[in-house]
Amino acid sequence: MTDPDQTALLGRIAAALERLSPPPAPAADPHAADAFLWHAESQALHPVPEVSRVALDLLKGIDRVRDILLDNTRRFAAGLPANNALLWGARGMGKSSLVKAVHAAVNQEIGAKGGSRLALVEIFREDIPSLPRLLHRVRGLPRRWLLFCDDLSFDGADASYKSLKAVLEGGIEGRPENVVFYATSNRRHLMPRDMMENERSTAINPSEAVEEKVSLSDRFGLWLGFHSCSQDDFMAMLEAYTTRHGLQIAPDDLRREAVEWSMTRGARSGRVAWQFIQDLAGRLGKRLD
Repeated sequence: MTDPDQTALLGRIAAALERLSPPPAPAADPHAADAFLWHAESQALHPVPEVSRVALDLLKGIDRVRDILLDNTRRFAAGLPANNALLWGARGMGKSSLVKAVHAAVNQEIGAKGGSRLALVEIFREDIPSLPRLLHRVRGLPRRWLLFCDDLSFDGADASYKSLKAVLEGGIEGRPENVVFYATSNRRHLMPRDMMENERSTAINPSEAVEEKVSLSDRFGLWLGFHSCSQDDFMAMLEAYTTRHGLQIAPDDLRREAVEWSMTRGARSGRVAWQFIQDLAGRLGKRLD
């Protein structure tokens, strides 16, 4: 086969492959919704019509961190300087719920004033390497964007934390003025202690190796700690839920059943409280709005 024949054949193969490949996803309207999911494979923002969230006034026992995050988000929505935020600590204590609730509360305030509502974009942990493409997508858009990654952490040889460090503060472009990044994690430094100790034992300069890894958390101007709740806070959560959803139960029965429920699970937290409420509502034959 001559060179011209090969060129023509390759051209026909390429054209056939293009016809078989799906068309690129159309760019989402940045005002189509107040919340989006970022899909790294298609590099597309998918609108979320209704966000699964808890009302801000139902989050009990975290008043201080609630007020700090709410104030930071209000400043960002108003076009003022604001920090990236890392919400770390005990499981089930409302870290991701607080981010979503604060977003809704701030948008409600903005709506009352007729301003431009804040967009929430969730990026999955495994898609963190695509974060620069997401920032490129929203940079310069006439809207402010709150990027959110739930349960952010890094293990073993995972080096994607380096790209996150550069994107948050150290890159040549820097973080866009219309973007802030919130993340939740069970770990304060986003990495397990044994991983950091392994770096100390194997690195030529142990202190420098550890510094490189823990410096990721330094990119977050706000560190908001969540700790296991007291019995009183646990009961306050349950009382707020039963009142909101109209669940009729005697206070003494509520306390007795709730204490037993928490003991069987070995923990008291917002998640455990909500699981108890779902069980209680089911036994009472009530639907939860």
